[in-house]
Amino acid sequence: MKKTLIILLLICNALLGYSQTKVADNFFKGYDYSKATELYLEAVKNGDSSEHVLTRIGDCYYNNSDIKSASLWYGKALKKYPEKINPEYIYKYVQTQRSLSKYQEAKKWIEVFRDRKANDRRLKDEDQFDIQKFEKLKSTEKVYVTLENLNLNTPYSEFGAFVKDNTLYFSSTRTKDTITDEKKLYQWNKEPFLSIYQSKIDDTGQKNILQEAESISSNELNTDYHEGSLVISNDGKTLYFTRTNLSKRSKLKYDKEGTSNVKIFSAKKQGDEWVDISPLPFNHKTYSTGSPALSPDGKTLFFSSDRPGGYGQTDIYKVAIKADGTFGDPENLGTEINTEGRENFPFVAKDSTLYFSSDAHLNLGLYDIFKSNILKSYIKDVEIQNLGAPYNSGYDDFAFYVDTETQAGYLSSNRPNGKGGDDIYSFVSNKCNQTISGTTKNKKTSEPLAKVTVKLVDENGKIIERVSSDDNGEYEFINVECDKKYKVIGEKAVFKSDLKDVTSSIINGDKINVDLFLTPLIIDNEIVINPIFFDYNKSTIRSDAAYELENIVAVMRVHTNMVIKIEAHTDSRGKKSYNEKLSDRRAKSTRDYLFSRGISKDRIQSAIGYGENQLINRCKDRVKCSEAEHQENRRSKFIIISGYTPNSK
Repeated sequence: MKKTLIILLLICNALLGYSQTKVADNFFKGYDYSKATELYLEAVKNGDSSEHVLTRIGDCYYNNSDIKSASLWYGKALKKYPEKINPEYIYKYVQTQRSLSKYQEAKKWIEVFRDRKANDRRLKDEDQFDIQKFEKLKSTEKVYVTLENLNLNTPYSEFGAFVKDNTLYFSSTRTKDTITDEKKLYQWNKEPFLSIYQSKIDDTGQKNILQEAESISSNELNTDYHEGSLVISNDGKTLYFTRTNLSKRSKLKYDKEGTSNVKIFSAKKQGDEWVDISPLPFNHKTYSTGSPALSPDGKTLFFSSDRPGGYGQTDIYKVAIKADGTFGDPENLGTEINTEGRENFPFVAKDSTLYFSSDAHLNLGLYDIFKSNILKSYIKDVEIQNLGAPYNSGYDDFAFYVDTETQAGYLSSNRPNGKGGDDIYSFVSNKCNQTISGTTKNKKTSEPLAKVTVKLVDENGKIIERVSSDDNGEYEFINVECDKKYKVIGEKAVFKSDLKDVTSSIINGDKINVDLFLTPLIIDNEIVINPIFFDYNKSTIRSDAAYELENIVAVMRVHTNMVIKIEAHTDSRGKKSYNEKLSDRRAKSTRDYLFSRGISKDRIQSAIGYGENQLINRCKDRVKCSEAEHQENRRSKFIIISGYTPNSK
């Protein structure tokens, strides 16, 4: 008897679980994920741990952006039904692991997914296995973007920002406090249906300050159901927006599967009102068409749809807007953009860059924002780039808008620590700038040196900027790009230039000090330059010697009455007579080079080689000396005879 009661109890629990599952399925079908989750969990307690129930619980959490819980239940399903489970749940599990930065676990299941769906392009690229690429996408190092949660966000949902004529338009569910009828809430998230709002922008020159939001100026546009993302034509006269499929009596219309799809509608501006609201001709009641966007010239409308013939769950399409206001045939953007997954929320910037969101390509999990050059007519190869952090977060990041002239814009995200379900974030993309400054000094005295020309040169040799040091020898370069290699060069007549290599850091606002020390070319009664070298047993002026002799030219051009004499000396090695002849040839070659550079002959009194006759140290014949000591004796001297007095300007 006891055994029979136990069996009956188990049967009753099983029947109860079956009943709860069926009821939960109905709530799931109606997007009431909260109620569906409650019933599915009860079914599990009563013994129903089927693949259907486990994955449905995962879907409930996934669709409400509870990634940790979704990961848990997808993981349970994968563990219990590793061979049987639908590959789409493997893909969703991979996405949750990436969202949680568990890249090794994601890699493990990518292999399984590829074995099951060999032709699916979403995880086919080998980059999907490169953890370093994901770490790089997550990193904000060397990314200088100011991201702020807007003050107009509420504890409910706001998304889909679009700016026109200093007005920010967006969608929101913020009317919940005025709704008392539970039936008027959207059962997916227990929030009101979306409506379109607007807020004036006070542009202070530093950041956008938004005034209090209000419902869009129209008695006809917002209904009791969803009105979503929008775009306005360049002339401001036509509005395209997304709306739930409604009957003529403003009631939801459903397809055979019980789904109410969305359509794109247009509205015309009449005074301050939007009127003449009508659906676009390429909508259909059996599939969704939404997320409108316009090309910069206003001649093409882009949108997202799950219509038949696409490549994935939702694809991005384009359709021509003809001169008479009619539309061409929708065209799929193709496999460069669209995948087997979800591509949505297109936006085309002024420079024809296409931005869109996708849960495929190389992403951090869930929806990520991408950009592509596919619409630029001159490109040869289509490129798709994940914008990375902080634009993307591993959660749903979508509805991107940017003004390419200011690099400021908006995006929507349900990332943690927001104010509501979805929030709108403003961003400004700033260049990382630093300051390089210092003091120019006389190397011999260490005193500040005024009126030095200081050049900032990039690693390609391009002079970025020139400044002159002030009376205190101080100079400054502002707005220097971060993480770059530069040369800072100080130049002044009758001084030898100083050059310093500088690498700017990756920290915005960093200040780098670079002092320059210029060596005076005139010391006492002599022009002093680096040693002039000649090839062995030759007196021909080499290029490196000519480079040094240009310092002599510069000094004599500044001091136009200066007269000098040239002396050339050798060390004591070799025959004395030979050294005298060689040094004399070298002295006269040096003189002739100065003549060739425009120095008149009467300004060089003499050019004489003295060989080893005027050694300046102990290194005479048969005295053992180092190479450095011998070098001291191998010298050229440029002695000032007249036309200059110390401290003269």
